[in-house]
Amino acid sequence: MRKGILSIGAAAAALTLGLTACGGESGDTSAETSSAPSAAAGDAKPGKIGVILPDSKSSARWETADRKYLEEAFKTAGVQYDIQNAQGDKTAFQTIADQMITNGATVLMIVNLDSGTGKAVLDKAKSQGVATIDYDRLTLGGSASYYVSFDNTAVGKLQGEGLVKCLTDKKADKPIVAELNGSPTDNNATLFKQGYDGVLQPKYDSGEYKKGPDQSVPDWDNTQAGTIFEQMLTQEPKIAGVLAANDGLGNAAISVLKKQKLNGKVPVTGQDATVQGLQNILAGDQCMTVYKAIKKEADAAAQLAVSLAKGEQPQASGTVKDTEGNRDVPSVLLEPQAIFFDNVKDVVADGFVSKDELCTGEFADKCTEAGIS
Repeated sequence: MRKGILSIGAAAAALTLGLTACGGESGDTSAETSSAPSAAAGDAKPGKIGVILPDSKSSARWETADRKYLEEAFKTAGVQYDIQNAQGDKTAFQTIADQMITNGATVLMIVNLDSGTGKAVLDKAKSQGVATIDYDRLTLGGSASYYVSFDNTAVGKLQGEGLVKCLTDKKADKPIVAELNGSPTDNNATLFKQGYDGVLQPKYDSGEYKKGPDQSVPDWDNTQAGTIFEQMLTQEPKIAGVLAANDGLGNAAISVLKKQKLNGKVPVTGQDATVQGLQNILAGDQCMTVYKAIKKEADAAAQLAVSLAKGEQPQASGTVKDTEGNRDVPSVLLEPQAIFFDNVKDVVADGFVSKDELCTGEFADKCTEAGIS
């Protein structure tokens, strides 16, 4: 699925973009468009950048991390930008894109809700001469000029290896493993599953593990995930491990396990290193999560967008295969990190979450135990 994967350290270097500030202020709070003053005399004024985030329900990261880091990068570059959130609404997604183009966006960066909606938006933008970037999620069959994300198969592999580690630590004997997958319309969820099934399937084939219920969660909806997992546990009460594709789904499973007093006894995975996920790890209810240094992802995407807004044609040394469009998409892929109890402190040290928001109330002592200072 991928070639030329870049490390976090190499990602920025591979783009050779140069974020040269144009001076003045630029910002955006929600749906409002902000403006930067004119560039210095003799310099071409950069175009405007539009960003569409998918929702705030599937993961807290879109509003708490991605928006913040993209805003910071655009402000530093002194460019005009407009960041909006479609809140899971496909019609709103398309309307926002149309408005951004009408209002003068020369670069459009999207996190698609599904490939169909994403393709329609990207194709329309391209037809009007707007440069496009797929951010975090690849739009299959789409026409984005660039793709910036993490190595999502590697994310899934870390989840699978993490669950194996936790089951091994618990000396589990032929454990029944349930898989709570992400949205079937999200190509990332497909890649995550490829990664963790690559680790787990040999265990199933050998009889070391038993494959239990395996189901996708529409739209990454945590409420639906709880209902689905409750049904899984009713169907197979002896589930001994849960491969949950992100922290939200993991927390949904944990909530069900708590009702049966099985939390902490049944390892659960996650992804995104959310405050909730990290607190679940500190409490012993979640086995691990996957930390994706979103600031680095946002910075790499912002560099691309700023360069395109200046009329440049940046080069990315990596590519990802769009299997539906049958093309290699120029890409920047960053490397994820597995997080367990003993290295939750790495996420805090990196500034992704703060000690104040993580180590509240009952978690204060756990933070001390985990070496978080």
